[in-house]
Formats: sequence, C-alpha cells, structure tokens
Amino acid sequence: MPQMFLQGAPIIKMVRELRPTISLGVPTIWNDVLRVAETTPETDLSSLRAILAGGSAVPRFMIETFRDRFGLDMIQGWGMTETSPLAAVSIPPAGTPPEHQVDYRVKSGRVVAGVEMRITNDDGTVLARDGKTVGEFEIRGPWITGSYFGVEDPEKFRDGWLRTGDIGTLDAEGFMVVSDRTKDVIKSGGEWISSVELEATMMAHPAVFEAAVIAVPDDRWQERPLCCVVLRPEATATAEELKAFLAERVARWWLPERWTFIDTVPKTSVGKFDKKVLRAQYAADELEVVVVD
Repeated sequence: MPQMFLQGAPIIKMVRELRPTISLGVPTIWNDVLRVAETTPETDLSSLRAILAGGSAVPRFMIETFRDRFGLDMIQGWGMTETSPLAAVSIPPAGTPPEHQVDYRVKSGRVVAGVEMRITNDDGTVLARDGKTVGEFEIRGPWITGSYFGVEDPEKFRDGWLRTGDIGTLDAEGFMVVSDRTKDVIKSGGEWISSVELEATMMAHPAVFEAAVIAVPDDRWQERPLCCVVLRPEATATAEELKAFLAERVARWWLPERWTFIDTVPKTSVGKFDKKVLRAQYAADELEVVVVD
C-alpha cells in the first residue's frame, strides 16, 4: 500500500525493505518500476512470488521482461467494482508448455467459476465464443451487480446481465481479451481499431516509455487514431520510425497518420491513462501533431 507514492523508486525501496510476497498494481506503475530498475543496481524483487496487474491491458514485453529479468510471473486480471471485483484471471491452463504460457498471460483473463460471461452486438444478439468475434462483454452471477441503489440505469443492464462497457473477444476456453472500452474504441471507415493493442505494440519499441492512442475526427474515415508517445530519457525516435515499427506488427489500415510527442500521459488517481484529458487537449489544439502519410 504505497499510498501516494505510486512511482517506481518508492515501490522498489518498499519491496527491498519490507519483503512482500505479492504485489498488485496497474500496468503504468509496473512500467515505471522497470524504468527505474534499469538504472538502480540495488533493485531486489526476490521476495515476490508473483505480481498482479489490472485496470488496463498488460503489454507482452512487460510480462516477458519481469519473467526474464526477475524470474517473476506477471498475472493479469480483469474486473470491475460491480463484479466484486475480480471476474477473470490470466493463469495458463494446467500443462501449458513454458514457451506458450505468455500467450495466455497477455489475455485479460479466464472467467472465474461462479459467473457467466458472454459477448453481444449493439442489438443484444449473443455472439460466438470463438476468440475472433468482437462484441461487448456482459456478465452475470450471484455476486455481480444487478442494479444500482437509488438509480435507474437500464442502459447498463440487459435481461439480467451487466453490460460492462468493455469490448473484445471470448474463446471456448473462457479466456477474454479486452480490446477497448466502448468510450475509447476507434471506429474508422466502419471497422474497429483497438487502441489497447496499438498501445501495447507501440510500448514494445525500445525508445518508447508510454503510448496512448485516442480517436480523432477524420473527414474521410470518420475517426482515425492519434498516437501520443512518451519517449524514454535520452532516447530518440521519429514518427516515421515508429510508424515503420508498427507496420510490421499490425494491420496496415490501423497505422496512425497522426503522432504527437508528449512529456507524460495524463493519468487518473489510480494510475490509469486519462484519455479524456488527451482528447480535450487535441480539441483545444494544445498538442503538436505530426502527420505521416
């Protein structure tokens, strides 16, 4: 419980001195722990048996770095206040070969026993659990919220199911992959672009410390992604270089034409990216945007 000290250095100091065995935090905090560890030889995380992350998607590079550098399993979880709170956890199935375990850990989680999960389209049609079809997650169960006290909010519930506002896929094994929030999803030319996947892929670039992607208006495609990048100290990279890096890893029509380099990504009180601030800054013309065709 680092209270107001949600930065890498105080967390590393706390782990070294107090020797906790489990620690939980959002990915932005764990990313800062890795950043500080690069220049802190006395970093000692050996007391930890595992670290847990939730609140937003955990990039593959982060899971692999904690495994390779510190021998730590990073466990991803998904949930909401309304789900009391944990509803899915990304522990690989028993017998999964070590070389394939990260493929499960990068998923948002496997739905826990006792609750039901489904994905639906806008009109409520239940979609396939094939790991490919994208829809909104809906959940129900004995400890899942069925209504709000003193508030009528029919848009949040459908036939006894809680509409989570998260978009993604669900497979036959019960593993969910969150690709976006309904309020953050980018609808470009009638197709969805996952800001979450773009961010996770971009943060694997060695020069990038953080990346946040938001939807901005576009005359031709209705919306297109704007990639907001925080470079690592002493690192350099151009928008052209970063776009070329993405081009080898995502669909071509996902590639952002608009880029901006910022000092820090605005965050909420718990360390999540605060994209509404970035959207407001873009609308007010406060971001220096580079266009790369």
